[in-house]
Parts: sequence; structure tokens; C-alpha cells
Amino acid sequence: MNQLDFNGRHAVVTGGATGLGFGIAQRLIASGGSVTLWDRDEEAAAKAAESLGPRAFALKVDVSQQPSVAGAVAATLAHAPRIDALVNSAGITGPNTKLWDYPVDAWRQVMEVNINGVFLCCREVVAQMRTQGDGGGYGRIVNIASVAGKDGNPNASAYSASKAAVIGLTKSLGKELADTGIRVNCVTPAAVKTAIFEQMTPEHIAFMLSKIPMGRFGTVEEVAAMVGWLCTEDCSFSTGAVFDLSGGRSTY
Repeated sequence: MNQLDFNGRHAVVTGGATGLGFGIAQRLIASGGSVTLWDRDEEAAAKAAESLGPRAFALKVDVSQQPSVAGAVAATLAHAPRIDALVNSAGITGPNTKLWDYPVDAWRQVMEVNINGVFLCCREVVAQMRTQGDGGGYGRIVNIASVAGKDGNPNASAYSASKAAVIGLTKSLGKELADTGIRVNCVTPAAVKTAIFEQMTPEHIAFMLSKIPMGRFGTVEEVAAMVGWLCTEDCSFSTGAVFDLSGGRSTY
């Protein structure tokens, strides 16, 4: 494992109890930092924080609800002096079905978590980050998008649309904060085998694998390495950018 410098820094990781969020939290702690896991599953978040050690904390947060997110910022700052990095990893896939058969309530739920949640977390945390640093603010924001947001996966219209929106939000916010010390980027993984696969059909999983030239799924550790670097001071001239983690699938 290459050593990243996150010494003395504190990160918030949404969806941090499991999957990519948990792996990213592990990497940030291994890099010298501390983390607060925001997750709607309070018990799972508490167990995850316990397994990560004394530099990990857990909060029950519904990222789709502004009062919950605002309260989580205040609760995080009660045990951490500042929020140096925000990783928006919370997300759901929704059902695998044709758009004309897509349940309206399921569509709304995917949008609430995958894009409205990113908006709300960025909105509340940026307000804090702008007060940090030497007058120009300081912070690192990394949004977990998906190659589906670039290509559009069939039978996953809500997920694809929500991740395309995350890419657009990242570009917009990155430009808005470019004259500060806050950097905003996103990553676009192809499929990474985590518990989120349980929300997908076997046919959809096989389709995703067939599109990856490397012929394998990504690993949590590979995503965590990229995200970890984007959370450090070394990421200083990239903002509003999209970093590919697709095993060769992406063409732009």
C-alpha cells in the first residue's frame, strides 16, 4: 500500500458502514486521519466504527433529509475540530427494469439518496469548509458517481440518471469553489463487487462485467486508493474533474 498523507485530518464518509464507504474510511485512517461515518443504519455504523478503532466515529444520518444532514455536521464538529474532507458514498441502485415499467416511488427514492443526498451533504459541509484555512477556505470533496452516469446502463435508468447528475453537480460546484482552497472531484467506477450487488439481478451484473475490457470487477481497495489521494493536500490543481476507475470501459 502506498502511503498517503492525511495526517491530522478529519473526513466525513457517507454510507460509511459498508462497501466502498467503509473501505475508503479504512484507507483514510491508515493514512493518519480520523473519520466520522454517516449512515442510516445506526447499528452497522457503530460496529464499523468500532472495528476501525479509536479514530473512527459513527452517526445515524439520513442524507436525503436536510435537518438530518445539518444536525450531523454539528454533531461531527462536536468531536472533530473541522471537516477536512467529505466523501459522498451513500447510494442505492434501484430496481433493474425498463424505464416504462419503472415504479415511480422507486425512481424518487433513487434520486433522493443518490443526487439529493449529495446536494444536501455538499451544501451543509461547504458552509463549514469555507470558514477554514487562511481566509480562502479549505476542504476536499469527493463524490462517488459511476461509469453508468457516463454511458447509461440499460434497465438502470434512475441509477444512470442520478450518477450523471452527480457528475454535473461536481463540475458545477468545483467551478464555484475554484477560487478557494476547496477542491471538488468525483470518481466513476465500473462495477465493484460489494453488498450493493444484492440489489441487482444476476443478468445486470453479467452485463456490467461484459463491458469491462479488463474482464474483472474493480476492488474496494482500488477505489479507496484513488479517493484517498483526492482527499489529500496533494490534490491541489484538480477540481470539477472526473476520475475513471472503469477497467478500460470509459471512452471519455
